Amino acid sequence: MPLKWLLHWQPNAGTTVNSQILTEVSQCVESISGVKEGRWKATLTFYKPMLRDQNVAADYPRDFLGISLQEQPNKYYCIIRGQRIVVEADSTIQIIMEKLQSYKSRVSLNFEGFQYQLGDFQLRVGKVVPTHSENLRGIVMEVEYLPISSLDKSRQIMEEFVDIWQETVSNRSLPGHFMHIDPNFAEYGLSDHYTSQHTAVQYASVMAQLIATVRN
Repeated sequence: MPLKWLLHWQPNAGTTVNSQILTEVSQCVESISGVKEGRWKATLTFYKPMLRDQNVAADYPRDFLGISLQEQPNKYYCIIRGQRIVVEADSTIQIIMEKLQSYKSRVSLNFEGFQYQLGDFQLRVGKVVPTHSENLRGIVMEVEYLPISSLDKSRQIMEEFVDIWQETVSNRSLPGHFMHIDPNFAEYGLSDHYTSQHTAVQYASVMAQLIATVRN
């Protein structure tokens, strides 16, 4: 499948994200001839263990995430970041988990916005908001390069594209910049050939960064 990088907005010290920044970022995509194609959405859910016996708390991972991606509607991705585990499951696992009552959903966040076509690239720009709320928690951008699925072979062209993108955004003098975190996919047992599991790992990494930004 096509390779993608997930970037997140890092506000300058003393500033926060707001809807005006999101609007201007979307205008940046259109200024470099991005053609709007429709909406996109991904959902990330934090789960907490339902412990009947507190003595076994150490046996249950605390950092357990579930991710649903629009391009894989029949799949659900489970990540335990502490043990570097990522698993692709059928979407019905959410019903099974609910019936087993081993884990309970603590909070869900939607990543949602618009998708743009730009030559061989597909860009998705959107906001991070809690489910059933419009309280803006962050801004993210997916950069997908359609012709290549190799992480190594695509690195140079992705870096060059992101450099051009950063320059476009900086011309607007916005109070922050986009950051790309390059997770160590090998730690999760993932190969150079890109899959949706790579995407799930990126979402988990970005979520950790967004939480750290809010805390700071």
